[in-house]
Amino acid sequence: MNDMVKPVEGNNEADSSERVAHLRTKMVDDLIAEGTIVSAQVEAAMRKVPRERFAPGVDLEEVYQLYNGVVTKRDESGNSVSSVSAPQVQAHMLQQAEITEGMRVLEIGSGGYNAALIAELVGPAGRVTTVDIDQDITDRASRFLGETGYSQVNVVFSDAEAGVTEQAPYDRILVTVNTWDVPPAWVEQLAPTGLLVVPLQVRGLSRTIAFEKADECLVSRSARLFGFVSMRGAGAHQSKLLVMRGGEVTLRLDDDFPVDPTELEGVLDTPRVEVWSGASIGRFEPWAGTQMWLATALSGFCRVILDKKLDSGLISPPGSHSAAMAVVDGGNLAYVTTRSSTVNESAVEFGVHAFGPDAERLAEDVAEQLRIWERDHRNGPGPQFRVYPAGTADDLMPAGRVVDKKHSRITISWPHAANAAAGRSALQENTK
Repeated sequence: MNDMVKPVEGNNEADSSERVAHLRTKMVDDLIAEGTIVSAQVEAAMRKVPRERFAPGVDLEEVYQLYNGVVTKRDESGNSVSSVSAPQVQAHMLQQAEITEGMRVLEIGSGGYNAALIAELVGPAGRVTTVDIDQDITDRASRFLGETGYSQVNVVFSDAEAGVTEQAPYDRILVTVNTWDVPPAWVEQLAPTGLLVVPLQVRGLSRTIAFEKADECLVSRSARLFGFVSMRGAGAHQSKLLVMRGGEVTLRLDDDFPVDPTELEGVLDTPRVEVWSGASIGRFEPWAGTQMWLATALSGFCRVILDKKLDSGLISPPGSHSAAMAVVDGGNLAYVTTRSSTVNESAVEFGVHAFGPDAERLAEDVAEQLRIWERDHRNGPGPQFRVYPAGTADDLMPAGRVVDKKHSRITISWPHAANAAAGRSALQENTK
């Protein structure tokens, strides 16, 4: 019981069914109002399934809070390893998945509630399998599913790296844990016209992406920024960390270091160079596109993290944040910061702070990429992701950033970039 959510006041026999009905109705109504729920099928499922039954002992207000999940298990270090995801996240993934009656669906990462929602969507003729690496979690999911009338869901205790063969092929595979790679089994067990919806970590950035099969790869249909608990087992992945200045500053890279870490020794002791890009972003505008563009354009993309308890004022992440987008290039380090825009009070301007022997050049390079993002991509369609098998030759892959992983090669390309470049060339020709 030590690693489960502790019971708190609320969600007991004294709670009236009217209160539960009110909270569930409000949750769904709010998700419709903000545009997350757009189909009658997802609406009906979320109005019917009793979310509170999958988080016993948790206050009802917390259970039905739109943007926060409910942690149901932590490891010995206190990190969340299982949760009932936030309603907004679950609704969005179900909309991405486009599940219809009669489908076979595999859910990777169990908890029970999401599997019950899927069971409502596939109906009596469909088949739902949910799998998890932790038997405590699968036992709990089985119990809750049985108690709420969804005993037809097939609950499997296994490492999902190999998928689940018994009901394959699946029309839909939904991964509800953050994953660094796409194992071959998931592709093999996906029906030819199926969709894989997966929170994929690429260059340290997590995006929930809906993929469909196309020729020799998977191609993204949609992507959105969401976070989940991390994958465990064979698919687990650890970021690379470089601790600097006694822990005041830490660099976090998703993949291998692009340089020998010794090249960065003392880099933060060099004078700080500051360049302001002129590119701006709204104070409440999402940064997801900006982050992914820099991760695509800059080879040494990483994150710089400040320990505020040790803050000496050396670095200044944007606003009140403790982390910033950064890049390593040789023995140089740069990161992105912001200041209030001088031309638009509802926006902030992007700037770059850089350190190292070639700091001025690196700062200007990063600033130029921020200008390109604002000019060509700020209001564009965003990137397309493709997943190819590991070992695929470079000449068989599209232009863009290639990210090599254990099982796959992932490309990030920006179709709008080619269109924008062509448009600028045409404009230049017409003005000659």
